[in-house]
Amino acid sequence: MSSGDASYSWREAEKDLMAGIDTSVPHSARIWNYWMGGKDNYPIDQEAGEQFAAIYPGIRDMARVSRYFISRVVRYLAREEGIRQFLDIGTGLPSHDNTHEVAQREAPDSRIVYVDNDPLVLAHARALLTSNDVAGTDYVDADLNEPGSIIDIARTKLDFDRPIALMLMGVLGHIPMTEDDERARSIVDRLKTALPAGSLVAVYDGANTDYAYVEATRLYNEGGSVPYTLRSPGQIARFLDGLEPVEPGVVRLDRWRPDPGPLGPSVAVDAWGGVAKKTT
Repeated sequence: MSSGDASYSWREAEKDLMAGIDTSVPHSARIWNYWMGGKDNYPIDQEAGEQFAAIYPGIRDMARVSRYFISRVVRYLAREEGIRQFLDIGTGLPSHDNTHEVAQREAPDSRIVYVDNDPLVLAHARALLTSNDVAGTDYVDADLNEPGSIIDIARTKLDFDRPIALMLMGVLGHIPMTEDDERARSIVDRLKTALPAGSLVAVYDGANTDYAYVEATRLYNEGGSVPYTLRSPGQIARFLDGLEPVEPGVVRLDRWRPDPGPLGPSVAVDAWGGVAKKTT
């Protein structure tokens, strides 16, 4: 989706998304937005968010820490690895320090392709691009469950003769667990295989390392929203199998190359992630 029509406004975007979105059911992207302190949510999302936080109060810290993690990862990729192309799958609602903002601060010529199949996200994305004229940034409508289609589209947007950063941030939890997690790993493997040598893959997801988080997620999944699967840190690390890990490997988000921030480096969260490089 491009920014072709400059007359497209936030109000028109909201009309489009409201026409196809059921605001009587909690929505994961809007709930996350609520935990982040954003305004793109509704009372049903706020209620679901409060119910979740009542069981697992750490979810608000997780929302913020995950955003700082993404910022550090993108900064590392652009500054230290020289990456100028980003394929960000499952981007969610725009927030502060989005991938394109961090990358283009480091390198204005960075090219970012966001991928999502959520009508809410895509409507907000279209409004963002048209209102701000964000150069080098595009959103496309595609489903993580169809990695072949994502690659086909990405080839029309990015140069697959040069390294690409594949970002899977908090999205793999939406793929249900199967025996040996074969389904999720096969999707990630298909994406990794298509990347050129020198590319990097960044992942993070919620981990089943706290009983309260597991219980809150179980109740959330029973509420009619798109289910989210918590995996063990080891299962999250397996998504980077076959790649060369970037130090410190797959770790708790607050431990991945921490730097001073509003929360400080010591806020523990039940989410794990890391970065790894495709060398051949």
